Amino acid sequence: MTESARRLDVVFAPGSVAHRGTAAELLGRALDARDLTGDVTFAADTADLQRAVQSAATRGEIIVVPGARAAFAAPAGGAVRVDFGDCEPDRTDGVRAHIRGRGLDGLRYAVDSWYHHRFHPGRIVRYGDHPDQRAELRIPGGTGPFPVAVLVHGGYWRPRWECDLMDGLAVDLTARGYATWNVEYRRPTENRWAAMTSDVADVVQAVGAVPEADPDRVVILGHSAGGQLALRAAADAVADRAAVRPALAVSLAGVLNLRLADERRLGEGAVANAVGGHWSDDRSTYERSSPFARLPLGVPQLVVCGVDDEPDLLEMSRQYHEAAAATPDDVAALEGPGDHFAVIDPGSDLWRSVAEAIDARLRPPTASTPPTAGRSPRDPARDPRSAPPSSSP
Repeated sequence: MTESARRLDVVFAPGSVAHRGTAAELLGRALDARDLTGDVTFAADTADLQRAVQSAATRGEIIVVPGARAAFAAPAGGAVRVDFGDCEPDRTDGVRAHIRGRGLDGLRYAVDSWYHHRFHPGRIVRYGDHPDQRAELRIPGGTGPFPVAVLVHGGYWRPRWECDLMDGLAVDLTARGYATWNVEYRRPTENRWAAMTSDVADVVQAVGAVPEADPDRVVILGHSAGGQLALRAAADAVADRAAVRPALAVSLAGVLNLRLADERRLGEGAVANAVGGHWSDDRSTYERSSPFARLPLGVPQLVVCGVDDEPDLLEMSRQYHEAAAATPDDVAALEGPGDHFAVIDPGSDLWRSVAEAIDARLRPPTASTPPTAGRSPRDPARDPRSAPPSSSP
């Protein structure tokens, strides 16, 4: 692979950062983690910004920090836009991803997004008319139909967190022989709790329209708040006798007891903010939505959590597993070293154990099929980590 193919251009508008040295330092670490080189430009004025963007765009997709709420015309080669504060999503043509509301660390997420989509691109599939009703499909090499991994990201149901959080797992599972379906969905703050729930249900059923997919071998994995969405979607598919029913549902440090999470105000009151009220005000919605209240789900489950995760989430995973094990459900638990993001880090031992457990369920070895080696895809030059920092939700 040529050196130019690993070069990333990052352009900052005037005044978009408070301290250039800190931004450059963070970018340097993010680039080194992916074995990339970078050309970083801090524009002097608006005209200089446009010149820098047009020059960088000749080399392909770039990262641009245009400044808070600034209008921005993406170049023909495409761009990842970064805004450090909360703002409306930029859905203009050419902006492939808009990393927003994640502070200065949004730069690192942008580098990861650029990396995954440059070297492991997928195909965007729309399952509805809203821009957030989409999934990124990656198909492994070889002959299908393939088992399918449906990935549901977390972020406490808040819009600033999107499916780029699961890019690393999508790439890893595709290399392991799974068709991967990295899901985006509408969020309650912009739509309704019911809209989000129906989106996840719809995108699971959309697996049936993918020619390369085996709808009888579907695993749905949800991280953090996505764990609630994934296990509820699995339970709903069984209850509704849907055409596509997951063969396995995996909670990766999931928020599995909504009443407990609401009472403890986890994520600064994230549950009530998303549902639209507290458990005491709307018990019926909580009971329909909370995997703990839905037991037994009627689908095999794997409950995973790092022992260094937030104590409330670790306790919740253990509580849920203990309760599920007392029902007719087929349920197993996995714990190991790591924080909240070890479970979605392809380089972690905990994730490798999860992947092996999924393989054992969906891809058992046969006389003609050797067991998977359990190796994740790695860039020829490096073995990068992809986990977000422990400070994120």
